[in-house]
Amino acid sequence: MGSFIIIGMLFISPFQLIQDQTDSLQMRVPLPAYMTSPSGDAVTDVQQTAVQNETDSVASQVRIQTNTAILQADSILSGQKPLIEVPAEEEEESTPEALRNISLGKIFWSFIIFALGYLVIRFITHVLEIFSERSTSYRITLKGLVPVIRILGWIIFIFVIITGVIRPEIQAVLALTASVGVAVGFASQDILKNIFGGIVILLDTPFKVGDKIEIGSFYGEVVEIGLRSTRIVTPDDSLVSIPNGELMNQSVSNSNAGELNCQVVAEIYLPLDIDTVSVRKIAIEVAQTSKYVYLNKPITILFFNEIKERRSYLKMRVKAYVMDIRYEFTFKSELTEIVIRELLRQNIISRDDFK
Repeated sequence: MGSFIIIGMLFISPFQLIQDQTDSLQMRVPLPAYMTSPSGDAVTDVQQTAVQNETDSVASQVRIQTNTAILQADSILSGQKPLIEVPAEEEEESTPEALRNISLGKIFWSFIIFALGYLVIRFITHVLEIFSERSTSYRITLKGLVPVIRILGWIIFIFVIITGVIRPEIQAVLALTASVGVAVGFASQDILKNIFGGIVILLDTPFKVGDKIEIGSFYGEVVEIGLRSTRIVTPDDSLVSIPNGELMNQSVSNSNAGELNCQVVAEIYLPLDIDTVSVRKIAIEVAQTSKYVYLNKPITILFFNEIKERRSYLKMRVKAYVMDIRYEFTFKSELTEIVIRELLRQNIISRDDFK
């Protein structure tokens, strides 16, 4: 009911204007003295002409107000608020520069693309992990692609969000980049150092995912190279995270340097008067018959004199290559065990030698 009352008022007001204007025409159109009769009556033709001109002007105003009233009535009947135009200059001044290009639609599609990028990158890296574990010969190569694909994938999807969805102005991007750069630079220097270290590791490749490395007191297989840290699994099956910034400032020892095989060193202490020829022969035979040995590289037997617990011993060092770095400690244990057992069986050494 309130809507119909408002509509009626909108339509009545123009016609009321006509009535008011028509009633007051005589008062607002004065006539010169020469156009009046001696008795004071106005000249009828001239007065009618003036009234007609004034009426046309009023009618023009009424038409404008009538059209406006019709548009307002249509908006009210359709359940919408009357349209009120805001000047473009005032709107631009009231809206911040950084928020002018942001809308709910852009936020929604940015979230969709971000979620899609996460799923795609997760799927690709998961497939590479599966194939790398099934293919022993290509395991290190496939694992080395995982961090590269992860970083490049995020760069591509973020670039699509910025240039394809948000599409900010160049001035706004430069201003925001400078502000964020200064703030982040002071607030998170260590994080930026680690991120820079991760990028350098991927470009310089001192090691890859799957390599056996030693840094400080930690030794193990590299399982992940991230932007902030590198994770390795130790022989005790412990996961160690090392910040990339520390890797940049320390020496890193790589056992296999991207290859699947690596060298294994087994050390055995022997009496000084032992027959080294027979011992060397037994050690080489044990190493060659192991199912873990990599025979395309040489087997080396070395002897050193070493004092241990105030006694002098002959230390034998057996150097051989294992065909898969994951069998490193299994091969080392087997080699040491079989060599000592064979020496005892052939009476080359005795248990009294170590008392």
